Amino acid sequence: MALQIYNTLTRSKEEFVPMEPGKVKMYVCGPTVYDYIHIGNARPMIFFDVVRTYLEQIGNEVNYVVNFTDVDDKLIRKAEQMGSTVPEVADTFIKAYYEDLEGLGIEKATVNPRVTENMDNIIAFIRELEEKGFAYEKGGDVFYRTNKFPDYGKLSHQKLDELQFGIRINVDERKENPEDFVLWKAAKPGEIYWSSPWGDGRPGWHIECSAMARRYLGDTIDIHGGGQDLQFPHHECEVAQSEALTGEPLARYWMHNGYIKINNEKMSKSLGNGILVKDLRKEFKKEAIRYFMLSTHYRNPLNFNAETMNQATNSVERIANAVSNLKHRLETVTPDGHGAVREELKQKLDGILSQYYDKMNDDFNTPDAITSVFEWVNETNSLLQQPVVNPEELKLMLSAFEQLNAVLRLYGGEDAVLLDEEVEQLIVERAQARKDKNWSRADEIRDQLAAQGIVLEDTAQGMRWRRK
Repeated sequence: MALQIYNTLTRSKEEFVPMEPGKVKMYVCGPTVYDYIHIGNARPMIFFDVVRTYLEQIGNEVNYVVNFTDVDDKLIRKAEQMGSTVPEVADTFIKAYYEDLEGLGIEKATVNPRVTENMDNIIAFIRELEEKGFAYEKGGDVFYRTNKFPDYGKLSHQKLDELQFGIRINVDERKENPEDFVLWKAAKPGEIYWSSPWGDGRPGWHIECSAMARRYLGDTIDIHGGGQDLQFPHHECEVAQSEALTGEPLARYWMHNGYIKINNEKMSKSLGNGILVKDLRKEFKKEAIRYFMLSTHYRNPLNFNAETMNQATNSVERIANAVSNLKHRLETVTPDGHGAVREELKQKLDGILSQYYDKMNDDFNTPDAITSVFEWVNETNSLLQQPVVNPEELKLMLSAFEQLNAVLRLYGGEDAVLLDEEVEQLIVERAQARKDKNWSRADEIRDQLAAQGIVLEDTAQGMRWRRK
């Protein structure tokens, strides 16, 4: 089965065929770096990294670009609050972004361009739009003429005369039409600015991605991705800007991930229910966070709560225990007299891997791909129950898992399982907690050990433990 991708532009699944065989150009809108990233930012970060690494797994070279918006109103306000400068604020939170990236098991993009490093390209882009009659200047601001682009609304499937265009913009009497959007903003007194043909100022939000996608990937790219909230107006405006300038499609496939809710409520500042990734990582391992994000299809909404995260934690620990037990058995098994690998086992593993690839090829159906991982877990546990095992079969099992885990990354290595000395330390801590009548901590440690498959036993010689 060839890879099928749901294209937002056509509202249908289409076979993915890159413009150049074996090479994929992919652009995903990155964060505005005025604060730490939250759980809503993390979903596209994880999912589109999965897209990128799966495309590589099936034989493609991927040029993956994720931008940083490092100058806008939010950064200016943050700099004022911190008594700092816009570049310093951006540097602080870009560093934090990379820490979260690593903390979520995500590889860096091929390029992370910054708006401030692309100002000449952005200004040149706006100049070309102006020369073609798609842009006009009023009072130092430059606006885009939406009614000059007949396809405006084709991505979000809205008609220009029906649009309620109030997102991120205010009605400005200087506009020829209310739907026109800003390409260049005149600087206010004391604000950071760049010199341009229209006076000192800085870019509007939408133009930056059009300019950077063109610079780093060309006039047309294979995949453009981002959160569902970016479909309109941001991506719609990108289409209008880029295609008016080049006369070519901006992207051949558009992909958008769904929203995240917190305890069935929309995440918003007004509700104060946002969760920062840096805080989430203190409570949960990256494998559990990834499992949570990937256990629901990317186009569907995702609900975050304590129960789902505990389920995710238990699930990845079950995977980790199977891998750990397999590796331990492989280290201790005798190498002689094992014979050939059973054909039955080969067929089972081929079936599991075939199912994994089929599900990933079906518009990156990660929930069903994860089911393949658990089928592998069941086969592994069944094999390890045998008193005598063939080391070649153990190696084959491990090789199959490496394929399953290369993209999903639900197992992060030996640190995903408690080491023996860590178990001993926790048991000592639990005994002290019970002595201090700190029952909540004692119960917490007991639950943590149980989730890791650790069985505690009272003996005449004191507390003992074993792995299930």
